Amino acid sequence: MKKKKFPKGFIQVYTGNGKGKTTAALGLALRAAGHRFKVLIIQFLKGGIVYGELQSAKKLWPYLTIIPMGRENFVNKKNPDPIDVNMARKAWERAKRSIQSQKYHLVILDEINVAVEYGLVPLKELLALMKNKPENVELVLTGRWAKPEVLRRADLVTEMRGKKHYYKRGIESRIGIER
Repeated sequence: MKKKKFPKGFIQVYTGNGKGKTTAALGLALRAAGHRFKVLIIQFLKGGIVYGELQSAKKLWPYLTIIPMGRENFVNKKNPDPIDVNMARKAWERAKRSIQSQKYHLVILDEINVAVEYGLVPLKELLALMKNKPENVELVLTGRWAKPEVLRRADLVTEMRGKKHYYKRGIESRIGIER
């Protein structure tokens, strides 16, 4: 298959309290990798768990790279551990460098909206990144609590709304479905 020219890049946001934000971004990544475009996913606040997408990315390399930059533990929103703060800052610095390098056609910042909500990544810095994004890079921001300023600056916004979820019946996350 011949590699196609990547189109003008836009900014997409997947937010809301429903399931499917990361899953939608992964679907987009799979589509782009299928056309031999280079995709980078940086997972904020995620790590320590063997998510299925990490295994898949190994098979799609060099077109799909996923970098988890967090711990298995949940981050304390009111009092984040210094380790979590440090990991989020490293993820943020890597994200900025990767986007500006233009090495990737599609960059997905998974759970970036949560990192902003928790104060781990300054909103002002995210807005500056969105404003100065190279034209040939598609940028996807996922996570609950996307700020109104982020939504206004985005070209596409999808809100996942939870109507019904089996978690409420006590069903834990399942291998191959939620992780």
